[in-house]
Amino acid sequence: MPATPLACAQHFVWLTARVLEQRRFAYHFLHGSADAVEAALTAYRNDDDGFGHALEPDLRGPVSQPLHAAHALRVLDETGRCGGQRAERVCRYLTSVSTPEGALPAVHPSLRGYPAAPWLPVTATPPGDLLATGPVVGLLHRNEVWHAWLFRATDFCWAAVESLDKPHPYEAMAAVAFLDSAPDRPRARAAAERLGQIVREQQLVVLEPDRAADHPLPPGNAPGEYHFTYDYARTPDSLAARWFSDAETELALDFLADEQDEDGGWPVRWREWAPGTRLEWRPIVTIEALRTLRAYGRGI
Repeated sequence: MPATPLACAQHFVWLTARVLEQRRFAYHFLHGSADAVEAALTAYRNDDDGFGHALEPDLRGPVSQPLHAAHALRVLDETGRCGGQRAERVCRYLTSVSTPEGALPAVHPSLRGYPAAPWLPVTATPPGDLLATGPVVGLLHRNEVWHAWLFRATDFCWAAVESLDKPHPYEAMAAVAFLDSAPDRPRARAAAERLGQIVREQQLVVLEPDRAADHPLPPGNAPGEYHFTYDYARTPDSLAARWFSDAETELALDFLADEQDEDGGWPVRWREWAPGTRLEWRPIVTIEALRTLRAYGRGI
């Protein structure tokens, strides 16, 4: 019998993935346990209640980093465990590394001396960053976590999102991650509507995937590093899903399904900077592609 896309992806994951991604795949698609996922995630946790050890593959070394914490929270969220003492411990770490305005830097100075992607420079006094702060704040609100750190971080996100006028696509995605779970829903819907108009007007999304090569490439992106409707709206209940027509969404999902490579995995579109990082990212990207297709009812 012909192999299904899911079966091909399963083979790819068993062949290439870290233990964490193997267990995430098993949890989402093979009735695996949340305990197994959490046990694998715990191996990345440090004594400061942060996470390190290249959990986010583009930041190497053992030290805790905000982007690692964001990655950990996404894993806890998808397994229904982003709350209680787990969230409390992460929030203690987030408090310790926040900038004076209460936000998270993309890279904390403790990374100095360890390898990192060139687009994530280490500076002595990094500013607060929506890319790091928005998804974390959104996930904590989504799971009804309340911690003192969240108040100023939420204010930072509102100010950053509502002042965006020429965002990079990744900034817009971080804004959506915040807005999808921000507690003030009328304000979130209004901000999302404004942001969606910007995304379309400034051509930050490719609406005709078969003509992507004719589309302007965002500044700093690698050749072929385009962004599609599903990059903004990972699920149909995202506020960003309203930015696109049904036809535009279906075209993008067709493209996403067709992106599966012969080895069963999905490609990484951003720039490769070290031999091992692409190997670690591809199973992560593959799991997210499958989850997106399933969320839109594509038979995964």
